[in-house]
Amino acid sequence: MKKFGIILLLVIFAITSFAASNKIVIWCSEKQADFIKTYGEKFTRDTGILVEVQQVNFGDIKSKFLTAAQAGEGPDIIIGAHDWVGELAANGLIDSIPFSAIETDKFAKSGLDAFTVNGKLYGVPYAIEAVALLYNKDYVEEPPKTIEELKELAAEYTTDETLGLVYDAGNFYFSYGFIAGNGGYVFKWTKENGYDTTDIGLANEGAVKGAELIKSFFDEGLIPQGANYGTMDSMFKDGLAAMIINGPWAVKDYINAGIDFGVLPLTELELSDGHYGKPFVGVQGLMINARSENKALAKEFVINYLATKEGVYQFYLADPRLPARTDVAAIIEEKGGPVPKEIVDGFVKSAAGGEPMPNVPEMGAVWGPMGDALSQIINGQAEPAQALKEAVEKIKTALNK
Repeated sequence: MKKFGIILLLVIFAITSFAASNKIVIWCSEKQADFIKTYGEKFTRDTGILVEVQQVNFGDIKSKFLTAAQAGEGPDIIIGAHDWVGELAANGLIDSIPFSAIETDKFAKSGLDAFTVNGKLYGVPYAIEAVALLYNKDYVEEPPKTIEELKELAAEYTTDETLGLVYDAGNFYFSYGFIAGNGGYVFKWTKENGYDTTDIGLANEGAVKGAELIKSFFDEGLIPQGANYGTMDSMFKDGLAAMIINGPWAVKDYINAGIDFGVLPLTELELSDGHYGKPFVGVQGLMINARSENKALAKEFVINYLATKEGVYQFYLADPRLPARTDVAAIIEEKGGPVPKEIVDGFVKSAAGGEPMPNVPEMGAVWGPMGDALSQIINGQAEPAQALKEAVEKIKTALNK
């Protein structure tokens, strides 16, 4: 335990009798609940403080937390995505954590950067992720190297019963790799100034080229209209899809379904001369409710229990995303895990060459307009250039309110 943890424990014991509650509450998804309960029991044995684990659908955690925290209620700890940080921090709903409190040299820099806003750390990362191309080896022996090869393979295995390629193309998160890979971007970023939210690159020449590529998947009959995440997921599990685009969170289910598959990093798929896929990179982490009366307790549980090397390994076992602690690789090599090393390596490469999802509050204004634009493009309701232009106008209008 670090010196910070020892000092913090002394503080905890000193204030426990004055605390508003003798327990801390954490919101997490179903996959993580069991092992967090086990760690909570250890925390209770060590400190006398109860830990209550409440399961919440991951997609609902942010919205429910916003409502609860603004009213001074809600959990002490939430598990969520780094792109929530900007909005939650700007609203004063999550508390900063001193860099000195954690072993920064043991965490991937990209993970810490993702939870950093204006020089302050607002969460401790446990996993990093990016989507990649998954291919069923019963159909595809060698993965495609170019987008032309991808289309050829997809056409070969598109029949009345099977699909050569399917993914949630109308979801901006999954399609961003084709847009960014061709030169589009959300907000201009520089190391010196961070994100310039007045400079939006979602309707530039590269973005239009990426959208035209996405449209071609449908125009050429490679992906059927109406296909979504559920379609992709179920067909791949049933062995009826040759190739999909998905993330590391799904691979455990595919392994359990008996699918023999490989992973091609999108960053190794050539879209055009010198341009390769560039997926969003997401980071998952633990955040502290700034309005909690048990912040010291919550930070102790996060820093010295859940975000330890063994704790992050347990996150990996429960929900096999890429560990944000670099020292967890040694545990995986020694003890193994639910995902073969070659599959993990594929996702690592996809994340390494991807683009971090902006963690600024303005990102919240992007998802809706871009989802609408992709829907219009896919359904033939608008040409890519026009749909993207209108989407950017909607984003700018929302940001100027």
